[in-house]
Amino acid sequence: MKAGVITGDVAWALLQHAKENKYAIPAFNCTSTSTVNSVLEAGMKMGRPVMIQFSEGGAAFIAGKALPNEKGKLQASILGAVAGANFVRNVAPAYGIPVLVHSDHCAKKLLPWFDGMLDADEAFFKAHGEPLFLSHMLDLSEEPDEENIAICVKYLKRMAPMKIILEMEIGITGGVEDGVDNSGTAKEKLYSTPEDVYAVYENLNPISPMFTIAAAFGNVHGVYKAGNVVLSPKLLGDFQDYAGKKTGKDKPLCLVFHGGSGSTKEEIATALSNGIVKMNIDTDTQWAYWEGLLKFYKAKEGYLQGQIGNPEGEDKPNKSYYDPRKWIRECETSMVKRVQEACQDLSNVNPAS
Repeated sequence: MKAGVITGDVAWALLQHAKENKYAIPAFNCTSTSTVNSVLEAGMKMGRPVMIQFSEGGAAFIAGKALPNEKGKLQASILGAVAGANFVRNVAPAYGIPVLVHSDHCAKKLLPWFDGMLDADEAFFKAHGEPLFLSHMLDLSEEPDEENIAICVKYLKRMAPMKIILEMEIGITGGVEDGVDNSGTAKEKLYSTPEDVYAVYENLNPISPMFTIAAAFGNVHGVYKAGNVVLSPKLLGDFQDYAGKKTGKDKPLCLVFHGGSGSTKEEIATALSNGIVKMNIDTDTQWAYWEGLLKFYKAKEGYLQGQIGNPEGEDKPNKSYYDPRKWIRECETSMVKRVQEACQDLSNVNPAS
């Protein structure tokens, strides 16, 4: 498998290998080149594949908050996602690992963003024979299931000729992420049924086998006190069993774990045994990035109160402390450790020699 961004059959084979061998690829939401580099550095240290993903809001931030991003157009979100994907494509080979590039959580109101990214995929495919992104996620879980599946069918037909993987959500991930507030969602919507999940498979598989399902099993975005969120990863086994009886295949579903931050090791292990191939991580890496800065400030506080003057003397300069490269690097180092931890939790590690 080549170093750098992988797509199509090669990437799909990696996900199948993950399912068969009970590990998953961690997917990290990135909002800057610095956070992208943190994920790539961790992957390089582990010698393992990683996934970098961009949300609509995160993509807009990459392009710049000063740029127009009107409803129905989402110009900055499209530009930022495309720029982020191109940045990853340019630097990832130097890190020596396979890298997957994905777009996260596209609700119905954000479909212009999805269309813009697919336009970029088609242009890249025409020039290079592969799409810009590996995969995209449609999150139409707020819509009726029939509409959700129908829209996914429509888009998968457009994506299939380029071998782009579609990730779709059935059931709702609770909590708040990227400005989307599902904290008041009815509890029953947080748990999909085997029939709901199989309906997705039944409709999408005839178009292309290259799709993953983010089925709800109590998932919530963010980190909460123990007991406030009740995950039921054993439900994933029920989904697989039901679909297996219908198809005659063992674990026919490729499943995705959303709301992975704050999950216990046991919950993650159960999910892996039931066919999870990808887990999203955002809140925990956000905290790790911030904590790097927090610790740096506490350790160097006396050198960060002005441009001149510190504990070594009132005439001593402080440029080497407030230089952004200094404190941003501390953020990156902290995030790298958390990304490595996620790889270990998901058994995305190399066998002991």
